[in-house]
Amino acid sequence: MSTNQTPPQTRVALGKRLRSCPGIPCHGVKPNWKDYSLEVRRAVQRADLVCYPSTLYEDVLNSLGRRTFPRNYYRFMGNKIQQTHLFQLLEVPHPRTRLYYGRNRAQRILEDFSPPFVAKDPVGSSQGLGVWLVTCREDLDRYLVGHHPAYIQEYLPIDRDLRVVLVKGKAVHAYWRAGREGEFRHNVSRGGRISFEEVPPEAVSFAEEVGRRCGFEEVGLDICRFEERFYVLEANMVFGLEGFRAMGLDISRILCDRVLRENP
Repeated sequence: MSTNQTPPQTRVALGKRLRSCPGIPCHGVKPNWKDYSLEVRRAVQRADLVCYPSTLYEDVLNSLGRRTFPRNYYRFMGNKIQQTHLFQLLEVPHPRTRLYYGRNRAQRILEDFSPPFVAKDPVGSSQGLGVWLVTCREDLDRYLVGHHPAYIQEYLPIDRDLRVVLVKGKAVHAYWRAGREGEFRHNVSRGGRISFEEVPPEAVSFAEEVGRRCGFEEVGLDICRFEERFYVLEANMVFGLEGFRAMGLDISRILCDRVLRENP
């Protein structure tokens, strides 16, 4: 064998996302580093790629120069504040959004936004929960109780949005989510209907460009088209699999293939 041959890349996983991938040993997420055996600790420290390191170990491993997958995953997971800052910094098309801290928030919000507009839990919400359509001052006052900061976003009158799932920068699935009558949210968990008809290629290309610019290696982007322009509504690191099941797709197999196929 040639002495110049490149050695195989080594990969390990902590989080269970790749637990069914035969080419990547999965060790689970343990609350203490010393809970792992010495053999596992050494394997993680020497690996070329550590997959799903969890919030416990991602920053530590990155600080030691370890490459982790997926990039820009945990720090943006469920954090609309961080996502919005990223979209605005990169000038990614995103509905007009502002955060409000301190006193007189209702007055300042109503100076910037006219009802209807959208108010959201800034951190931790998913599946359409923690999202409200504010139509009057009373709605806003109810929202402001317990929400610090207030996360306020313009309302786009659309009847559906597009979920595009990206892995390693490429779309692996895309489908429409149409809201049920009387519901402004389009989440499948809120009664939204999945459709695979006429998914525009330009929307998928837009999502791939957003994912590339934001450095998202695994994400479900919610995209909409309003007045002939595409917007990214939100980035979902934990996304529903109803659309995958409807098409007979196995996200675990897709992830395994993509991670094993490409060099770290």
